[in-house]
Amino acid sequence: MNLHGIWAIYRFEMARSLRTLWQSLVGPVLTTSLYFVVFGGAIGSRMQSVDGVSYGSFIVPGLIMLSLLTQSVGNASIGIYFPKFTGTIFELLSAPISTMELVIGYVGAAATKSVVIGSIILATSAFFVPVVVEHPLAMIAFLLLTSIAFSLFGFILGIWANSFEQLNFVPLLLITPLTFLGGSFYSIDMLPQPWRTISLFNPVVYLVSGFRWSFFGRGDVDIALSLGVTLGFLIACLAVIGWIFKSGWRLKS
Repeated sequence: MNLHGIWAIYRFEMARSLRTLWQSLVGPVLTTSLYFVVFGGAIGSRMQSVDGVSYGSFIVPGLIMLSLLTQSVGNASIGIYFPKFTGTIFELLSAPISTMELVIGYVGAAATKSVVIGSIILATSAFFVPVVVEHPLAMIAFLLLTSIAFSLFGFILGIWANSFEQLNFVPLLLITPLTFLGGSFYSIDMLPQPWRTISLFNPVVYLVSGFRWSFFGRGDVDIALSLGVTLGFLIACLAVIGWIFKSGWRLKS
């Protein structure tokens, strides 16, 4: 294991985030605060509780998951896209570092940044609503698994993209809508049929439900199913990345 190579990539990616600290940390915190003002204040005053939980507290897991998904995908995709854009990807491919070590460096940095932002948003939430985590170990597990899984997905996206427009296409038109429609701000049990059944085809529903279960001990779907979907998505992303480096797709062109 080339630990020096992994550390070099990881340190470079983390240093890049520090250079854009305002965008990386302050932006998501301000956005989350606005969500609490709008949703927690305006809607929460009319909707007292959901499944026995005050609406302001109910949306905390969804807000964290919204930031977690967008930040994981964005950080990982831009991290690997820039070497392609500048042509330094060939130096990475010819360096004495394996595919696994390369992925660990980039995905590890992206996941770390996402976990930090998620933790800051969780701490920020405590200033607006009471936050209680009934299953802290499960919360940490979902936080880490989701960050890693979507950082892997972002890594794939960064390799696939040939322009900044393509790089922003998937997060803007896929990740964000799926998160909003995945029960981040409501319980899918509140939906009439057939919309509730249709919602179950949205993979983000299982991520949000599992994460919410770690806070309140209840979710829209079974916790084991939520964990299985999260792990399945992570494994699928690993398989795709393995194929990409084996075939050289979009890496050498």
